Amino acid sequence: MTLYSCCLILLVFAWNTAAYGPNQRAQKKGDIILGGLFPIHFGVAAKDQDLKSRPESVECIRYNFRGFRWLQAMIFAIEEINSSPTLLPNMTLGYRIFDTCNTVSKALEATLSFVAQNKIDSLNLDEFCNCSEHIPSTIAVVGATGSGISTAVANLLGLFYIPQVSYASSSRLLSNKNQFKSFLRTIPNDEHQATAMADIIEYFRWNWVGTIAADDDYGRPGIEKFREEAEERDICIDFSELISQYSDEEEIQQVVEVIQNSTARVIVVFSSGPDLEPLIKEIVRRNITGKIWLASEAWASSSLIAMPEFFHVIGSTIGFALKAGQIPGFREFLQKVHPKKSTNNGFAKEFWEETFNCYLPDGSKNSPGSGSFHKGHEESMGTGNGTSAFRPPCTGDENITSVETPYMDYTHLRISYNVYLAVYSIAHALQDIYTCTPGKGLFTNGSCADIKKVEAWQVPFSNCSRDCLPGTRKGIIEGEPTCCFECVDCPDGEYSDETDASACDKCPEDYWSNENHTSCIPKQIEFLSWTEPFGIALTLFAVLGIFLTSFVLGVFTKFRNTPIVKATNRELSYLLLFSLLCCFSSSLFFIGEPEDWNCRLRQPAFGISFVLCISCILVKTNRVLLVFEAKIPTSLHRKWWGLNLQFLLVFLCTFVQIVICVIWLYTAPPSSYRNHELEDEIIFITCHEGSLMALGFLIGYTCLLAAICFFFAFKSRKLPENFNEAKFITFSMLIFFIVWISFIPAYASTYGKFVSAVEVIAILAASFGLLACIFFNKVYIILFKPSRNTIEEVRCSTAAHAFKVAARATLRRSNVSRKRSNSLGGSTGSTPSSSISSKSNHEDPFPLPASAERQRQQQRGCKQKVSFGSGTVTLSLSFEEPQKNAVANRSTKRRNSLEAQNSDDSLMRHRALLPLQNSDPLSAEPSFLPASSPESSSQESVAGDTREEAPGPEEEPSQPSANSRNFIGTGGSSVTENTVHS
Repeated sequence: MTLYSCCLILLVFAWNTAAYGPNQRAQKKGDIILGGLFPIHFGVAAKDQDLKSRPESVECIRYNFRGFRWLQAMIFAIEEINSSPTLLPNMTLGYRIFDTCNTVSKALEATLSFVAQNKIDSLNLDEFCNCSEHIPSTIAVVGATGSGISTAVANLLGLFYIPQVSYASSSRLLSNKNQFKSFLRTIPNDEHQATAMADIIEYFRWNWVGTIAADDDYGRPGIEKFREEAEERDICIDFSELISQYSDEEEIQQVVEVIQNSTARVIVVFSSGPDLEPLIKEIVRRNITGKIWLASEAWASSSLIAMPEFFHVIGSTIGFALKAGQIPGFREFLQKVHPKKSTNNGFAKEFWEETFNCYLPDGSKNSPGSGSFHKGHEESMGTGNGTSAFRPPCTGDENITSVETPYMDYTHLRISYNVYLAVYSIAHALQDIYTCTPGKGLFTNGSCADIKKVEAWQVPFSNCSRDCLPGTRKGIIEGEPTCCFECVDCPDGEYSDETDASACDKCPEDYWSNENHTSCIPKQIEFLSWTEPFGIALTLFAVLGIFLTSFVLGVFTKFRNTPIVKATNRELSYLLLFSLLCCFSSSLFFIGEPEDWNCRLRQPAFGISFVLCISCILVKTNRVLLVFEAKIPTSLHRKWWGLNLQFLLVFLCTFVQIVICVIWLYTAPPSSYRNHELEDEIIFITCHEGSLMALGFLIGYTCLLAAICFFFAFKSRKLPENFNEAKFITFSMLIFFIVWISFIPAYASTYGKFVSAVEVIAILAASFGLLACIFFNKVYIILFKPSRNTIEEVRCSTAAHAFKVAARATLRRSNVSRKRSNSLGGSTGSTPSSSISSKSNHEDPFPLPASAERQRQQQRGCKQKVSFGSGTVTLSLSFEEPQKNAVANRSTKRRNSLEAQNSDDSLMRHRALLPLQNSDPLSAEPSFLPASSPESSSQESVAGDTREEAPGPEEEPSQPSANSRNFIGTGGSSVTENTVHS
């Protein structure tokens, strides 16, 4: 009986082998064989069969270039796996691939070949016969394309538990595991597609449509699911028709009549390209336009439908397509195909002939592939000689890239990518068997299968769902039994470390799930660290500020007795530089891991340091302004504006900030805080300020003092710059305001470690602005321009200021007197303007004697340009030693002359410009006392406080000596002034 069965199986196998000759398959030996089913042709030739003779296999017609590309994708994936050192090492995959011709009969012929070979291999007939061409069993089959074909193949393969992985069959019927136990696929089923079609119709508010479906297991279930979805959405269906590529002409005409007479403009079609092609041709022939076609994925991108001559009919098509994928190296592989090189691929010869419309002479007469073409060609031409006379011979040197065919359309790899995935899914299943550990296997008692003796039934599994790996959990599928579930990835922050976990566990507060969600790892801790590049950069800038401030303090200490240092109120300057050191140092408390002690120290340190700095600038600026605006300085001024009062005011301003900080630290002290809420995977260690209101008071009080300081600096901007660098202080306060106004939105919009970084940047920017604007100019003069650091330069500046003030007052009085004269008696003279220019010394109308002239040339002097109104005056002052001045005072008399058209006005102006001797050697500004007018008392002499800084006798500076000045008014009057030796 066994021998009889063996003979029967051998006969079946022999018949299948005969039916599929070498040119009708692609085959390569290997340790493990994979089967493949692909539609290399679109259909078979119609042939009447009767029972008078033995049935013959029908011929395939109409070459499918895309089908050959799908076949190439399987071969490429197998060769790629064979060359991989990690996937199935030391194992070789082979293949046996057949053409289904897009029909069930051809697909079943190929499937029988797989089954018969497996049966022969399982009988182990080596002891009965010498089988030199032994072929291992086919352990899995990749295919087929159409759902109807896959349904027939799956029924046959399921009997022998041979796994089938389809790359294009999307019928929802194939999801029935009770009927199709060994069927798998790499394409979603049609339920999702049918639902999407109904959603599109609902979106466009269409409610009147027609439906067409292929009369197979793909079209019927798909359109049925669409009807269910349409009914739920109140979409009405006008007509519903079934089609097939084998329908006769009468049936096609009837369907076209229904479409033409229907008032529905939207037609939903669930069909493949070959089944729909006859209907579209008839619609094109009748020129039925104005219809909107809703296409399923099987024909939306079909090369049979996407023809230029069909565009005016199907141009308004909304279609679905599978997600495209990328296959690295596949393009080059497609271009390498050649009949002589592709020895394992029996379909390459026919592909070459169809691509270049030629024939290969060797074996062409007996080539079923050629015969198939000629059969189809004859049908189209109306002849039937069956020879190759219609095509020229192929040279073999043709260039595959020079011809445009669907085979080379690799821009959107959809079905090809699904084939690629199907092969790899089988390979990974075999890899699991290859790496199986005894005791943990899938079979009885945890046993493992022998990879070299693996049988087809050992590849698939019998569970409803695959095991959920660690990092996932079982999810309930609505309407399915509890043993059928889907594996859902654990959400972020949760993990599962076991197989088939029912739920994911939450990670502890300071931990987060890893990338695979199989365990928890500590969260990353972030703060403004000393070691990160940003923290290092801020630290370097802070250290640079401390160094520059220390350098400036050293320069001021070394040159403390020079006029510039004395004129800037050196005691307050020392305190100001100390406060800047504190400002730069306070920024370092914001860097490093926040702890309670530095969180409570950093804000008060920053606030007190800046208030101390601003207070020094405020007192320093206000003191000089009040002195210059006061009337003749008295002992009362010197008493109240001494150093003690200055330091007292600085202390009082700073004490207010200290009180704010003490109240803050007592009521709501800052503390370190671990923030888990900003980002899931990071813990930000920051300082919780305790009270944002207290921080606002701290910064607000600092800005209030800065505003007052800015006001005084702006008001004193025209005073001699030796006493008060008002322009630079004004600019520094502007920088201060810009920095801290920008700080508020930046502080509010940042989070984590960047909050500290923003405040450090603001502290450093404000500190550098104060240091640079107030001190760098003076350090430059002290170190690089010592000629300007003299008492003469100081007095030149103050004298110029006093002259400017006096001249302006004189012009105002002159204008008032002139207006009064004009109102009383009238005047025809021209009115002098406020523009005054200086003549050179050699035009002095009162020349000095020769001895005095020589003495003047030996004197040291300086010139200052003074601008007021619309004029500019160059004021020249000369200085000589005190003893020389004494001789000059005894020998020289004060000479004053006045030349003007209006003698009264000129006399008043002349008297306003007379210098008043200042007995203080270091008084930086001589006063000008008018000869007659109580208003002249508005100009004062700086005395009192500056005497405290006067040098000793050995440093007694020069006194002003005689110098001749001529001033000419533009109104025609002339004023001449001779200064005398004091």
